[in-house]
Amino acid sequence: MTDTAQAVDISERKGGSARWFALAVIALAQLMVVLDATIVTISLPFAQQDLGISDGNKQWMLTAYTLIFGGLLLLGGRLADYLGRRRIFIIGLVGFAAASALAGLAQNGAEMFAGRALQGAFAALLAPAALSLLSVTFTEPGERATAFGVFAGISAGGAALGLIAGGALTEYASWRWCLLVNTPIALIALLGALAWVVKDVPTPRTGGYDVPGAVTVTLGLIAIVYGFSRAADDGWLSGSTLGLLIAGAALLIAFVAIERRSANPLLPLHIPGEINRGGAFLAALLVPIAMFAMFLFLSYYFQITLGYSSLKAGFAFLPFPAGIAISAGVTSALLPKLGPRPLMVAGAVLGVLGLLWLAQLGFGDGYATSVLPSQVLIALGMGPLFVGMQTVALHQVEEADSGVASALLNAAQQVGGAVGTALLTTISVQTAKSYAESHATIDNLIARASIHSYDVAFYVGAGFFLAAVPVIALMIRDRPENLIEGSEDGARPVHVGV
Repeated sequence: MTDTAQAVDISERKGGSARWFALAVIALAQLMVVLDATIVTISLPFAQQDLGISDGNKQWMLTAYTLIFGGLLLLGGRLADYLGRRRIFIIGLVGFAAASALAGLAQNGAEMFAGRALQGAFAALLAPAALSLLSVTFTEPGERATAFGVFAGISAGGAALGLIAGGALTEYASWRWCLLVNTPIALIALLGALAWVVKDVPTPRTGGYDVPGAVTVTLGLIAIVYGFSRAADDGWLSGSTLGLLIAGAALLIAFVAIERRSANPLLPLHIPGEINRGGAFLAALLVPIAMFAMFLFLSYYFQITLGYSSLKAGFAFLPFPAGIAISAGVTSALLPKLGPRPLMVAGAVLGVLGLLWLAQLGFGDGYATSVLPSQVLIALGMGPLFVGMQTVALHQVEEADSGVASALLNAAQQVGGAVGTALLTTISVQTAKSYAESHATIDNLIARASIHSYDVAFYVGAGFFLAAVPVIALMIRDRPENLIEGSEDGARPVHVGV
């Protein structure tokens, strides 16, 4: 049976609506993965106190997840290609459920950190498998745009929803439920995957798993992400920070050299080498840096400066996911007609304007006039950016490589988020200290210094949004129909099996 006939046969037997149920399952899994990066943020002080975690080690509740997640994504993507995307998706769901239970039931810091690291490892299986499953499930341009719109909305808004959910669970249940809630969600997604996600045919493997490439890229990414994390505490010029960043860069250079010579590379270099995809990956690195400027410092502003409760602080972010849902839906409708480039440029410009507005925040300003309008502008920009990035990242990618292309996109976003957290935290701390030293006699010094440091971070974040504009304008250049359908020579048929 040919690939096309096989796809049609499965569509007839499964029913045309099955793929939309599959989309719901994939989106639920992606939401769980994205939520987990921020859901513990508001509950962090409570978990730290209960488990006796020191101030120096509290960062591991966040970085243990992002370090392992970012470091193992490429390997997870290649495993999805070789062992089957549906199979790896299911393994990821089971493992994520177990790891979430371990972290939520932790009795000490070591158990918590181990559970968070395992969550990151299984998220590295889930995320690339989920995105590549979309690419082989939806092949008609209009439906594909809709599917990517839903997925992009989840990816961009999930971090804000995590803050809302974390605030509610911390206030009305316990900080433990910020982690335990993933277990029933993962099990529900598992049942849905078994029922509706169509089994794909793995890529035939003619060689090994490129172990040298897997080791060097994983250690390189971990070293870079950890190096940026350490910079917030130790400084950019400290031996630990520079050593980690230099080692990470050296390992990534070695990885490229290995991939150039490998007969069966973990990351075929033609994937980031194609100019449209390269633009998407660079944008995926820059945009989260800017976005974290808003999440990180508004969370402090709401709870410390304005004195919001955990729940109220979470709900203060609600306009962000709502705006993304609207803009992602509009983008999905316009994408087949206009293509990603103009929509993504418009999104980046809105992000710049939103952060510049937010950078005008002053002592005594209110939420409705200073924060809300900027959140709306940024949210309306994030929908086009994430829909466009996720569409173009799979531009002209053979089905056999869709898992690793999806993983590279996720890895870029994770590294960008880690860079944003470390860079902007360091800048903020230094700015606040300098402001306090030069304005020692003014009233409400701590609050004013904090707000000033946030404003500087927002300006820096706006700069990263602005840097994404020429990247998008110059590198994403193909015709809309080619970018949506997947290949200048026509989209490949979906290769699926039962």
